[in-house]
Amino acid sequence: MTTCGEALIGFLEQYGIDTIFGIPGVHTVELYRGLGNSKIRHITPRHEQGAGFMADGYARASGRPAACFIITGPGLTNIATALGQAYGDSIPMLVISSVNRRDELALGEGRLHELPSQRNLMAGLTAFSHTLMRADELPQVLARAFTVFRSARPRPVHIEIPLDVITATADGLRAQILSDLGRPSPDPARIAAAAALLRSANRPLVVLGGGAQDAAGEARSLVERLGAPTLMTVNAKGILPPGHPLSLGSSLSQPPIREELASADVVLAVGTELGETDTMLFESRPRFGGKLIRIDIDAEQLVRNALPDVAIASDAALALKALLEELQPTSRSPAQRRVQDLRERVEALYTDRQKLHRRLFSALQQALPDVLIVGDSTQPVYSANLLFEAERPRAFFNAATGYGTLGYALPAALGAKLAQPARPVAVVIGDGGIQFTIGELATAVELGLPLSILLWNNHGYNEIREYMADRGIPQIGVDIYTPDLLAIARGFGCEAVRVQGIPQLQDELRKSQARTGPSVIEIDEADAGRW
Repeated sequence: MTTCGEALIGFLEQYGIDTIFGIPGVHTVELYRGLGNSKIRHITPRHEQGAGFMADGYARASGRPAACFIITGPGLTNIATALGQAYGDSIPMLVISSVNRRDELALGEGRLHELPSQRNLMAGLTAFSHTLMRADELPQVLARAFTVFRSARPRPVHIEIPLDVITATADGLRAQILSDLGRPSPDPARIAAAAALLRSANRPLVVLGGGAQDAAGEARSLVERLGAPTLMTVNAKGILPPGHPLSLGSSLSQPPIREELASADVVLAVGTELGETDTMLFESRPRFGGKLIRIDIDAEQLVRNALPDVAIASDAALALKALLEELQPTSRSPAQRRVQDLRERVEALYTDRQKLHRRLFSALQQALPDVLIVGDSTQPVYSANLLFEAERPRAFFNAATGYGTLGYALPAALGAKLAQPARPVAVVIGDGGIQFTIGELATAVELGLPLSILLWNNHGYNEIREYMADRGIPQIGVDIYTPDLLAIARGFGCEAVRVQGIPQLQDELRKSQARTGPSVIEIDEADAGRW
């Protein structure tokens, strides 16, 4: 007999899943029965939250979803934070969990791992959460999940399988796999309306978001055809390469750029929520003085945060390609001189600390060509969100966008390295953040992954400490005990060293990539201030 759990593995293989993150438990072991003869690799994290962050990093680095096998009850509550981060940043992830037998659901009889309703718990963190009540539902529910991943706004999906359904027969189940439905294309009338606005614009401006990162070629061609200054959100970094003459980087929150946004007669916003972690405007919203065109795969998102004059519900690449076909090269002078002036005005606003953080990221890029950088919620990453210029899309992402959790970077980088084994992968994380998920050092050692882990040590929650001080709030709970993190890292089997300057940092970065395992490179903030 082929069980539903075994059939699931076959379906996942056919949908292209090559990696599953999970910790086996008594309620999920039957999901593992089919893995022995499968080509899918299984990665065992040290915590289910780590499993979710690993799947998130895998998807961001590759553009493809991974799967997680998660135990009933505490496994689901443990992965919830990772699902919140993935939901906030539109990251595809398939979470398969067990749940109690069908005849035990919602009875409150004190069963092992029992929750009143796992599905309801997961519903707010996913595109959808489904309880599989019969084995023959499996093809349809998986088809729905992969439609979300491939043809809609990509977000996590949760499917829970009761214990008696996991072991139920699937012998008569047809191996039905949904072919790719393609991406939604734009309405020609709306493309024509947008093109008319852009043709008549004297001072256009473009804002590119994370939804445009797989449309980099089309975006760059359109920007250059318009000759328009262009902003990129954090998740869009790399769509325009460093030094591009029309790039304003990710500086939308800076006063000169906000003035430029307000003075633009037409703004084209592609694949961005225009939310506070997109714009880095936490106490106000972007102000548009002219017409606004929005392109987004999520029709509901088109009317959030700013109402557009022209709304185009479409895949970004298809919409930008259609616009290119409608637009001829502009006779308007390109805005390169204005862009240069704006960049100089913004540069004058950056603090010495922010410029130090930029030097660290520049050192990373120089030491590790084509590096993929995964950041946590920590001060150097906050600066990089403004200042850092990625060499290409999917080369920089972090937990300070969207949900904004701590502890994300280490497991997410592990997932990214599994997805992109040929690329150097670096982690930038603080001493507070690494203590959330430090156990995943063991996973990286076990897998022999050469991660370069830059540990920014300011001995506590310094960002919050300063935030409280600025507002006259007693600084309670932020001066935490900081253990010897290098000794702990060595205990896990990592190389670990504290560096005293940029040259030593770059030397250690190069050496770290030649090792068969992770390296923790500590930078003490007090020392770095003198670099």
